[in-house]
Amino acid sequence: MCTQAMDLAPKEERAGLRSADEAALAARFEARIDAGEWIEAKDWMPEHYRKTLVRQISQHAHSECVGMLPEGHWLTRAPTLKRKAILLAKVQDEGGHGLYLYAAAETLGTSRDQMLAALHGGKAKYSSIFNYPTLAWADVGVIGWLVDGAAIMNQVPLTRCSYAPYARAMVRICREESFHQRQGFDSLHVMMKEGTDAQRAMVQDAVDRWWWPSLMMFGPPDADSQNSAQSMRWGIKRLSNDTLRQKFVDACAEQAKVLGVTLPDPLLKWNEARGRHDFGPIDWSEFWRVVGGDGPCNTERLAARVQAWEDGAWVREAALAHERKRAAREQAA
Repeated sequence: MCTQAMDLAPKEERAGLRSADEAALAARFEARIDAGEWIEAKDWMPEHYRKTLVRQISQHAHSECVGMLPEGHWLTRAPTLKRKAILLAKVQDEGGHGLYLYAAAETLGTSRDQMLAALHGGKAKYSSIFNYPTLAWADVGVIGWLVDGAAIMNQVPLTRCSYAPYARAMVRICREESFHQRQGFDSLHVMMKEGTDAQRAMVQDAVDRWWWPSLMMFGPPDADSQNSAQSMRWGIKRLSNDTLRQKFVDACAEQAKVLGVTLPDPLLKWNEARGRHDFGPIDWSEFWRVVGGDGPCNTERLAARVQAWEDGAWVREAALAHERKRAAREQAA
């Protein structure tokens, strides 16, 4: 009877009731965020919070899957059986990360088909770093050291994300990403310390090409980031883009000394007063150009993902047919 009474109330009154209820729910949600509580999939959440998470998690999932492509290019050309086994394991991990993340996003009411349709249609983005080519074997090591190193720097704080399914997925992903970073560093270390002059030159060339795109992985400067402030307010992000980028530069500057490579930034130097490294300006016009679809491999990468989806259609159809037959047998029994 109460429901009927509400339904029969004037439209303006019903809107007022909904607004009052939503205001109370929003206040309770904000209080939970302030208290550092996790938000679970069945908990009430503001629509903008949900949409922000869908955008971020799906973009993260797409990045993991597209990120398999630059390294997959080298699976048949790895120099030793050991390096091939390591690279196979890593590419397999990336596919698994994509699955974890798609599953986490699905708890927010979207579907994998919807997310992939957005990617294939060019509406959804993935990390701009994967639109650069892997020209030599050293690129695989540099991706492990710099790209996966930047990923770890970005992702460890996400294990404390306010949305629990995302945070839980990130725990395992970060453990595996740390292996990826170590194997990349090890591969470069072997080439730099035990390799030929040509191998050392190959490593330096790869570092020169990947350094600046790696810094762009943290996103635009805080002042130009449209979503950062609200994501941090809601605990989706824990550290700002510029803070993470600075931590990454500080770590890599010391690691580069161990490797014996030179980071391609003449302005990179330790600032005693700040207790941080100063570094040169980033060419953000390149970042936005690549994000906008005009990178070296944008067309190639997206076409590969679309082709994989189309080639796998028969597998999905067979799995659905099998499930229908299984359900029919159970019903008949």
